[in-house]
Amino acid sequence: MTAPLTPPHQPSPHDPWQTPPNGGGPGGSRPGTPLESPQEKDLRADLRRAAVVGAVVTVAGVGLGLLWLWLAPRVPLVSDNTAVFLSDSEGEEAIGADGTFALLALAFGAVSAALVFWFHRRGGVALVVGLAVGGVLGSVLAWQLGTRLGPTGDVVAHAREVGKGVIFDAPLELHAKGALLAWSLAAMAVHLGLTAMFGPRDPEPDWGVYHAPGQAPVYGPAPSSGPADGPAPSSGPADGPAPPSGPADGPPSGPPSPEPPAPSSGS
Repeated sequence: MTAPLTPPHQPSPHDPWQTPPNGGGPGGSRPGTPLESPQEKDLRADLRRAAVVGAVVTVAGVGLGLLWLWLAPRVPLVSDNTAVFLSDSEGEEAIGADGTFALLALAFGAVSAALVFWFHRRGGVALVVGLAVGGVLGSVLAWQLGTRLGPTGDVVAHAREVGKGVIFDAPLELHAKGALLAWSLAAMAVHLGLTAMFGPRDPEPDWGVYHAPGQAPVYGPAPSSGPADGPAPSSGPADGPAPPSGPADGPPSGPPSPEPPAPSSGS
């Protein structure tokens, strides 16, 4: 009778059903914590960068709103105590306000995309989404800020306050709501162009002429995997002298033929 190799109170170290001591597999630090793959880490980092980019771009809408309030042309109005009229009926100040907002938004989009590419040359879909969402939110913030800080929206009360025949400014308004997308469109286009021209690229394979044994030379990338170098098996007969096509040299296999009798000479 032999004694057991493993004491009964200790589990076998080779038991496949034994729970790891840390509960998280090899390298686990806390019980029940699964390991995080490199792809998941990269995704979390990209999402954090995209959130920061979206927040910064949104806050930059304050600058857009202040510039729009400063540079947008004013629409002059006048009152005769009964109604409010345009001081210049043929003026284009209202269209000029929309155009000013759109041009400023395009400039902000190009600058924000250039800055994001400068700090994050790796790029990625998450950063582009952050730029697009931040551009829309920043444009909305600029629109609301410009209209609230501009002339009052109560035109009747303003006309009564200034009096009859006095020219005053109309409220700052954005009639073309499509201008709210200008920032995002410009940012995505500029970021895509910069990534295509100056972004990191995957290394290209080395190209050249490679001679395989028994085959014609091939022009292409270096083979990454395949059979070991050596003579390729030939599909034809092995190299060597060709077998004779006729009968083999040697003595005949049948009996020798009798020789004809010599002619006798007459007496």
